[in-house]
Amino acid sequence: MKQVSNMANTSNGSLATLLILFTISAAINTVQSQNLIADNISVVEGETATISCRVKNNDDSVIQLLNPNRQTIYFRDVRPLKDARFQLVNFSDNELRVSLSNVSLSDEGRYVCQLYSDPPQEAYANITVLVPPGNPIIESREDIVREGNETEITCTSMGSKPAATIRWMKGDKELQGKSKVEATYDRMFTVTSWLRFTVMREDDGVPVVCIVDHPAVKDFQTQKYLEVQYKPEVTIKVGFPQGLIREGENLELTCQAKGKPQPHQVNWVRVDDDVPSHAVITGSDLYIENLNKSYNGTYRCVASNSVGETYADYILYVRDSQAGPEAQRLDHAVIGGVVAVVVFAMLCLLIVLGRYFARHKGTYFTHEAKGADDAADADTAIINAEGGHNNSDEKKEYYI
Repeated sequence: MKQVSNMANTSNGSLATLLILFTISAAINTVQSQNLIADNISVVEGETATISCRVKNNDDSVIQLLNPNRQTIYFRDVRPLKDARFQLVNFSDNELRVSLSNVSLSDEGRYVCQLYSDPPQEAYANITVLVPPGNPIIESREDIVREGNETEITCTSMGSKPAATIRWMKGDKELQGKSKVEATYDRMFTVTSWLRFTVMREDDGVPVVCIVDHPAVKDFQTQKYLEVQYKPEVTIKVGFPQGLIREGENLELTCQAKGKPQPHQVNWVRVDDDVPSHAVITGSDLYIENLNKSYNGTYRCVASNSVGETYADYILYVRDSQAGPEAQRLDHAVIGGVVAVVVFAMLCLLIVLGRYFARHKGTYFTHEAKGADDAADADTAIINAEGGHNNSDEKKEYYI
């Protein structure tokens, strides 16, 4: 009997186990066949959020939507919650879609989609409310900066969620600043960024731009134009003469000075000597007539403003008047004539020497006996010539 009882207990336990496994398997199949889906949402404050509860392969189970406090917003297509901002967009066996208008920061949280299946299912839609920052405020430590000094510019972005990020641009070049984020009591954030750099005269009039990056806004920026003061830039322009300067000519120089602020004083001086007494200085112009070598030297234009003083030099070198262009042309003509005469003489000499060496035959002697001219006939003359070599005079003939 005891053995039979044990067998019965074993059989009952097996049946219970099979029943539990069957129930779990059925529940898993039900969950897999009825998938409940909800998506997270980011919405800008004041705009409209749409919450969608979607069911795959619904078997006529009831869908409802709950708020973060688990209060029912919609049960099927009925809205128990008395908040007119929630409106039904779509209801079907496979979807419950609800819109929430004029979203505020208090609406942020986790919304629940429920499916009354066996077992019940839940899916969650997290609403994140984005609060755009206010207009950025840009300030500088000083409005006017002198060349070579360091300036500091501050940009502040207030009242945003999440915290904004700040970037800097100077002209078309990005600069790196330092930022600090502060959280406020109402879950907002204030961001402050500082930018420090040394200014140059090329920065005058260049915009420094503060760019605020935030998911709720685009191209949010403000800018400030730099005003840089710098010492004058000085150049000297020669009015006349152009090129080499000769005695007796006139000289005109103009001093061109540009700075910020504009130079309030422009002076002409002569380095290590006095400006000629008859020189005329009119504003930034220097005029000297009837130049001579005693005026040679360095003439300096000095310009100054409230930032500082700068100068430029012009070196005057007066040459002899005889060495003017006409005299140079005359000298060239004389030199050319002399060269032509020398070349012609050499050519003539070469021709004469060529003819001499080509026709020269050497030197030879003709001996004629005295009295040969008086011989009666030719034979007698030959005989007399041949025998009379010692008594004959030597004659030389040259042929050229």
